[in-house]
Amino acid sequence: MLSYLPTALQALVSLFLSHDAVPANELHFQLRHTHAVSNGSRIVFSDAAKFGFVSETYSVNTRPLIVSKPSSLTAYSSARRRSMMELQNELEPLVWVSETTTGPHTEKRETLRQLAMMTSNSYFEPKDKEWYDLGDEWNATYSYGWEPDANGFRGHVFVSTDESTVVISIKGTSVPWLGGGPTVAKDKLNDNLLFSCCCARVGPTWSTVCGCYQGGYKCGLDCVQNTLVEDSLFYPIGTNLYNNISYMYPEANIWLIGHSLGGSLASLVGTTFGAPVVAFEAPSERMAARRLHLPSPPSTQHITHVFNTGDPIPMGTCTGVTSTCATGGYALESRCHMGKLIKYDTVKKLRWSVNVQNHPIKVIIDNLFNEDWEEGREVPESVDEDEDCTDCFQWEYI
Repeated sequence: MLSYLPTALQALVSLFLSHDAVPANELHFQLRHTHAVSNGSRIVFSDAAKFGFVSETYSVNTRPLIVSKPSSLTAYSSARRRSMMELQNELEPLVWVSETTTGPHTEKRETLRQLAMMTSNSYFEPKDKEWYDLGDEWNATYSYGWEPDANGFRGHVFVSTDESTVVISIKGTSVPWLGGGPTVAKDKLNDNLLFSCCCARVGPTWSTVCGCYQGGYKCGLDCVQNTLVEDSLFYPIGTNLYNNISYMYPEANIWLIGHSLGGSLASLVGTTFGAPVVAFEAPSERMAARRLHLPSPPSTQHITHVFNTGDPIPMGTCTGVTSTCATGGYALESRCHMGKLIKYDTVKKLRWSVNVQNHPIKVIIDNLFNEDWEEGREVPESVDEDEDCTDCFQWEYI
């Protein structure tokens, strides 16, 4: 019904439709698959049953959610291509279709807790001692990125017991000083390309990850955009994975979740397909979406970022040559998110210091999701990104 309204009106109506007018329901998920990408860039799936364990269950509250989807993927790709070529999209505007789907009830603490544990599991195999045991309701059906030769995009796929909903969980950055693993190098490359102002040029001693730096605070804009499009980034792998899952489960709703880099990738893919997203402690991704020339939907309210103010990475403050991020070789300089923000003010309320030690997802699972945030509110109220939020304001792009 909404699809027949003008795009601007679709967005306005979606903001005023009350999700709470419809009773929240509950879905039950189990691990079905793990997913991976081989050195040959082939997406590989493994059935969870191969691991020889009884799958636990994840229960997640749901509610109706308005999403905006492109009229077709062909039209979306065409609009993106015209943008890359700096052609006028007004001559052939992309049509967005607004529809109501079932999304996670992000105002419920237990929903965030369950999704966070599913997200945490994307870093581990089901047999690992760090794997969260959550019951028998979500099938962990597939895993991806866990093959012996896989060194990149990685995670798991959970499917509800009635197969109405599929959750793609995307692993974030693995760092060498916390276990490392084969994905460290590609994780770092994606971080430094997606979230740095100019090819990870933090200081004069840094080796940049692309050749766009032009001295001082000047950067070649076309160069940066072309680098993000042409380099072997995780974003196109994520869109291919989504297409594979939608082929395997053609009647199912698909959600995307992730932590850190995985959360940002979930948001970029969710923007492309109009899929519900919950991202935990993720670097800001709006700048990356623009550089990738992703057509902007009339609303991004289907994307929810959850993070705490004691984590400088989603706050965009882990910057400068002396920062912990820079010391580790990461240029995480973006500040502006898409979608809604559920911001736990742990610095003011809980007296946490600002430290990257507050970044791991286990920190928020153990310290924030075990009790309500305050009387009368299970989680902080969601807000929009500041209207005046600006990325890399000191840089000149030429």
